Amino acid sequence: MSIFVKFETPKDLSDKAYQLAEIARDSGKVKKGTNEVTKAVERGDAAMVIMAVDVTPPEILAHIPALCEERGVAYVYVPSKAELGNAIGLEKPTASIAVIDVGKGKQLCEDVAKAAEALKN
Repeated sequence: MSIFVKFETPKDLSDKAYQLAEIARDSGKVKKGTNEVTKAVERGDAAMVIMAVDVTPPEILAHIPALCEERGVAYVYVPSKAELGNAIGLEKPTASIAVIDVGKGKQLCEDVAKAAEALKN
């Protein structure tokens, strides 16, 4: 497990996270890439942060879980940066995304956040 991964995410939860990313891409707003995600969390704009576990080097995302916890932003992990990129309509992989506006995925976002919170404890 990477240095930034604070809990194991079950497959059904990571599938919901990918689904949330797709819904937010279509009906809401998403910021992509670690720098954009960091800024969104620091500014209090992020509703949810989704990070890929297969990032190299893992130090790229090392600060994000602590920052999210400090700012009270829910976060979850997914196994693949390529799949995360695809979920938001990119042809390139992305290490992390911040969901700014959940759009039609409000209930899904709440469900994912609750499940992720339960895994942390």
